[in-house]
Amino acid sequence: MTATDGPTTVVSVQPVALDAPGRGASLQVRISAPTTGGDLPIVLLSHGFGSSLHGYGPLADHWAAHGFAVIQPTHLDSRTVGLPQDDPRTPHVWRARVEDMKHVLDQLDVLEAAVPRLGGRLDHGRVAVAGHSFGGQTAGCLLGQRVLDAAGAAGEDLSDARIGAGVLLATAGTGGADLSPFAAEHFPFMNPSFATMTTPALVVAGDKDDSPLTVRGPEWFTDPYVLSPGPKSLLTLFGAEHSLGGIAGYEVRETTDENPERVAVLQRVTLAYLRHALGIDDADWTEVREALAKGAHPLGRIESK
Repeated sequence: MTATDGPTTVVSVQPVALDAPGRGASLQVRISAPTTGGDLPIVLLSHGFGSSLHGYGPLADHWAAHGFAVIQPTHLDSRTVGLPQDDPRTPHVWRARVEDMKHVLDQLDVLEAAVPRLGGRLDHGRVAVAGHSFGGQTAGCLLGQRVLDAAGAAGEDLSDARIGAGVLLATAGTGGADLSPFAAEHFPFMNPSFATMTTPALVVAGDKDDSPLTVRGPEWFTDPYVLSPGPKSLLTLFGAEHSLGGIAGYEVRETTDENPERVAVLQRVTLAYLRHALGIDDADWTEVREALAKGAHPLGRIESK
C-alpha cells in the first residue's frame, strides 16, 4: 500500500489488558490495523494529559487506514483511571508513561493474538512513536530526550533502540525560567534536554499555541526541533492552537481551533513522514516538503536539518 492509495478498512480492538508488574493495574491498550496486508509498520501513540485509548481518532484512524498498526495505551493520568492526587504513583506518572510504551513493545505478540487475523502481520523491525502534548514528552524520552533534575543534571536515558522514528505534536520546550510559575510549581519534570534526542523525528508546532505553561509563547513548542541534533523536521501549522486543528478526537471539547483543512494537512504530512522515516517510501515525503516549502502553502511550512 502507498500513501496515495485510498484508505482501506480498519479493525480496532479494545481494551486489551497487558501485564505491567509494579504499575498497580493492568495496561489497557487499543490496537487498530488494516484488515489486509502484511509487514505492517507500527506506531505507538501516546495521548495527552487526561485522555485515553479512545482519543486521537483523526490521526490513529488515518494511519491505520493507510497501512500502519496503531497502538494506543491508556496512561495513569487518564481521566478514565481517576488516579488520586495523593496516590504515590502520581509524582512519577511521566516516568510510568514511558514504561507503558516499553511494556507495549515487550508484549507485541500478545497484542497480535488479541486481534483476529493480525497474528504474524506486524513488522517488529519498523516501529515509530508519536505523542501529543504530555504524550509528546513521553515520545521524546523514548527518542533520547532527558529530564534534568533541579541541579541541571541529566536524568536516566529512557530511550529505546526498538524505535526508529518519532512524531512530536505540540510538545513542551525547555523548563527553568521558560516555565510559567504554575508549571514550575506543579510540573518539575517539565525540564527537558533535547541534546541527546538523536532518533529521527518530525516536530509539529502551532504558531498560535499560546500555552499557560510557558512565558515564551508559541515558539516554545519548536524547542524539540531547534535544540535537538538532526535529522529532524519541523512542521509549523499557521493559525493552529494546542489541538492543531482538532486531532485529539472527533468533536471533542478540547478543540479550540477546529479546522478540518489543517487536520488534513497534518494527516498527510505525518503519514508521509512515517513512511519516509521508517524506510518504506520517500516519494510522498518529497512531495509534501515541496508543497510546504517556505511561503508555498497557506496552512503551514516544513523545514529540515
